[in-house]
Amino acid sequence: MNAPDKGAAVTGRPEAIKAVPVRHPGRWAGAVVVAVLVAMLLHAFLYNPRFKWDVVGQYLFDDSILRGLLVTLELTALSMVMGVVGGVLLAVMRLSRNRLLAAAAWLFIWVFRGTPVLVQLVFWGFLGALWPKLSIGVPFGPAFWSENTNTLIPTFTAALLGLGLNEAAYMAEIVRAGITSVDEGQTEAAHALGMSRFQTMWRIVLPQAMRVIIPPTGNETISMLKTTSLVSVLALEELFQAGQLIYSRNYQNIPLLIVVSLWYLFLTSILTVGQYYIERHYARGANRTLPPTPVQRIRTLLSSARRSPAAAGAEPVPASGGEELS
Repeated sequence: MNAPDKGAAVTGRPEAIKAVPVRHPGRWAGAVVVAVLVAMLLHAFLYNPRFKWDVVGQYLFDDSILRGLLVTLELTALSMVMGVVGGVLLAVMRLSRNRLLAAAAWLFIWVFRGTPVLVQLVFWGFLGALWPKLSIGVPFGPAFWSENTNTLIPTFTAALLGLGLNEAAYMAEIVRAGITSVDEGQTEAAHALGMSRFQTMWRIVLPQAMRVIIPPTGNETISMLKTTSLVSVLALEELFQAGQLIYSRNYQNIPLLIVVSLWYLFLTSILTVGQYYIERHYARGANRTLPPTPVQRIRTLLSSARRSPAAAGAEPVPASGGEELS
């Protein structure tokens, strides 16, 4: 008998692959438990009359709440600017070859990180008890100008100093970690091209260090937004203090606390989205594929939901035969 021709074409359709999905009973059990807990929580929030949602809606956009919200935003923005600028300067001083500058930066960070921010706020509020007047003049000599301390440092300025200087100590360590994460070869190459230390730091090191600096800085900004509530000890009417003043008059403690919490949640959500896009921007040089934006994720979910009914009724796809697998 003649051997079969090896070049003969294979006839007939190959057998379809019967894929059996892997079952995950633990995931379904966990999902059911979480769904039940969420439903119980929503029921408790919606049907417990003690939450008094009508009072929450009444004071959500109250003039006092909005004024306190504006003060909170001002404190957050100015404190973070002070903290970032001061943190960069302190980090550069810590990495300086001048031992006096490095020691001064270390001492500042040690003091402001080692004491509670609440204590620092109260200290700045009572600074006039130590120095009733602040003067400018010749060191250890006559003064050319002086002013009452409480006039020069009002309540808002005292709160800003307490928050900003404390934040500078934390930002110094964040910036220092980002700077040290850049390979030393980058600095050596910049010096070989004739760049000064300032040019190397500004143009070469800091742009590359931003990928390490941005994520914790975003967390610090969100934390600062909530830390501003501590300035209520200085009788500064920010968001939390505004809520306290209202419920001290009408005794609606829980509804006013919910109002304040809703505003904090709204603001932190905005900051979280902004942090995500900033991190995505600085990840362009490190990642080949950027992570999807929230809008892109929603589009992907909607498109997959549209395709799922058609895919569920589709016939099995053959493993070979020149057709493209879906």
